[in-house]
Amino acid sequence: MTNGGTHKLSRILTRDRSYYRRLITLALPVAAQGLIAFLATFADNLMVSSLGDEAMSGVYFTGQMNTFVQMFASGIGGVILILSAQYWGKRETAPIKSIVSIGLKMSFAVGMVISCACLIFPAQILRLFNNDEAVLAQGVIYLRTVCVSYVFFCISQSLLSAMRAVENTMVGMVISLISLALNVSLNALFIYGMKWGVFGAALATLIGRVVEMVAIVFYVLRLDQKLAYRLSDLRRKSAELLRDYVRYGLPLIAGELVWSVNMMVNSVIFGQFFGSSVSTAVSIANMMGTMAFIAISGLASAVGIITGTTVGAGKTELMKEYARTTQVIFLFVGLFSGALVAGLNGPFVSLYAGVIGNISPEAAVEARRLIYVLAVTIVGSGYQMPCLFGLVKSGGDISFVFKNDTIFVFLVVLPSAIISAWMGAPAWVVFACLKSDQILKCFVAIVKVNKYNWMKNLTHTKEEIASAG
Repeated sequence: MTNGGTHKLSRILTRDRSYYRRLITLALPVAAQGLIAFLATFADNLMVSSLGDEAMSGVYFTGQMNTFVQMFASGIGGVILILSAQYWGKRETAPIKSIVSIGLKMSFAVGMVISCACLIFPAQILRLFNNDEAVLAQGVIYLRTVCVSYVFFCISQSLLSAMRAVENTMVGMVISLISLALNVSLNALFIYGMKWGVFGAALATLIGRVVEMVAIVFYVLRLDQKLAYRLSDLRRKSAELLRDYVRYGLPLIAGELVWSVNMMVNSVIFGQFFGSSVSTAVSIANMMGTMAFIAISGLASAVGIITGTTVGAGKTELMKEYARTTQVIFLFVGLFSGALVAGLNGPFVSLYAGVIGNISPEAAVEARRLIYVLAVTIVGSGYQMPCLFGLVKSGGDISFVFKNDTIFVFLVVLPSAIISAWMGAPAWVVFACLKSDQILKCFVAIVKVNKYNWMKNLTHTKEEIASAG
């Protein structure tokens, strides 16, 4: 390469080697944790598929409530991560402890409310997605058990977000590995050994999440030295930080809720316009999509941590270098992910269609079509998600991402999917409409990221926090 070419490349890619080192060291444990969590869900999904299409569809529709809880927990944890990472850039732990305390209380309240609602009204909730009585019967059995785990899950996610904010990502990976081993073992015992069907799958998930929460609580309170959080810190109060949590947390949590509504309506569309075989195919395709999403999500989380600490430390010029580098890296990550999804399509579906699972031939054929759609849209996910979450949202412009997601979901994704389904379009066309925003958002991301107006320091001085009470 000529000197001119080298100079142009250096203007795009940062020369700060610590960026690449931190990106890898932070991303690998987060991606590994996501992979481990995916494997637990995948094992659950695969073993349940051996019980037939009705059981798998019932668990799939119940999974929409799991998605709702996960989105809420992700929103609360996201606020903890974004605000805390900026204070960690200044190496101030006292505000982080207050932020974590606010998040934990909110997590507990949300988990309790949703758990109680699902315990009291399981059939009514699931009937929103599907009216097939055989599918509903399986779903109710699963939901009544798994909903008890929501409180434990929400608390775990808040504490894991706190650890990520102080650049401690290994603990989540180790704890998830323990949970995976336990979950898979109990799934095999309860489903195949005890013949408990979907109840066994739900019970295994519940036990795994309880153990996961106990482990992360023990680590945070007893072993962690960076944050050194203690139970007494739950009593911390800060009016200034509470205002920040509400101010920046509401659009973040609302954004996650928009996505949970999006996912739920997805299920309603496939449940109301198509049969159980298509619902099964969607469940399988989404499992494949999750597998690709994990690697992207791990890297995006790492970018978010780096962005938060860099912006919090006031290094705006360095952050511009990081932003340019991030875009180049994730363009290639997206292309690689799309090729990988396409290449694994056949072998992945065959696991459900005879190797282990027992799905119908119709479901298998439909799943392959849907996964080819994913192979295209995941290219967009690979670029826009790290840019909009890892850079824009983590850099402080939280409301922009919320507005952007809301516009795409309610004005593009859902209307196009509902209209196409109502007009009798095949399932893969409807599925493509539901995933179309992953490509369209790339154009928004290119413009927004390169304006650099998303870098906003959200921290306060010690004096400001103290004066607010």
